[in-house]
Amino acid sequence: MERDVDVATRARTIEWLKTEVVDQLSRLFKAMWEGSAARLTDSLAGLIASSYILGRRLGISYRDLDNAIADKLSALRQEGHQLEDHYQDLSALSEHIRKR
Repeated sequence: MERDVDVATRARTIEWLKTEVVDQLSRLFKAMWEGSAARLTDSLAGLIASSYILGRRLGISYRDLDNAIADKLSALRQEGHQLEDHYQDLSALSEHIRKR
């Protein structure tokens, strides 16, 4: 019985975190519409934090997620992504992650 309760609790937590990600995305879009830098920052921080925590609840460690992000950025740079070609955003983010 205890295992069933634990599984149900985990499932509810994951469902709640999914709605949290959607809510943070909605807040981000509203902040973009309003043009508030403080709300943009808060919304992005919430979205990133919720995504990391959702990943953890799904069995992905923060370190593994960081490594996957670094790998993704590297692959996109090699593919010649336009954000890299025009602004070097991917290199800047890769460097930021590497220095953490």
